[in-house]
Amino acid sequence: MDLSTSTIIMIILLVGFFAWRLIPVKGVRNITTGQLKDELSDKNKQYIDVRTPMEFKGRNIKGFKNIPLDQLSNKAATLAKDKEVIVICQSGMRSSQASKILKKLGFKQITNVKGGMSAWN
Repeated sequence: MDLSTSTIIMIILLVGFFAWRLIPVKGVRNITTGQLKDELSDKNKQYIDVRTPMEFKGRNIKGFKNIPLDQLSNKAATLAKDKEVIVICQSGMRSSQASKILKKLGFKQITNVKGGMSAWN
């Protein structure tokens, strides 16, 4: 089977795009769900779950506020920029995107929970 140059270029771009999405955001701390358990009692932190309302309603961690990823840019003003924001989703992909959004909006202390709710016991 002979692949055309354009097909090869498309494959390379697609792989590059997904690899780029997995690269951690500079200035964002990443923690495991085990580390999150140690930090949940800290009232000086803001805990944000960026899954859909339906996902959040089905299963959530006490203390987390649901702000779906597609609403984060508009609702970020409800968060304090001087407090750390800990972000979780289902697998870690959306929370990583949320971390990038918060970084662009000027938040300085952002923590992403690796593995998300899938890793939460």
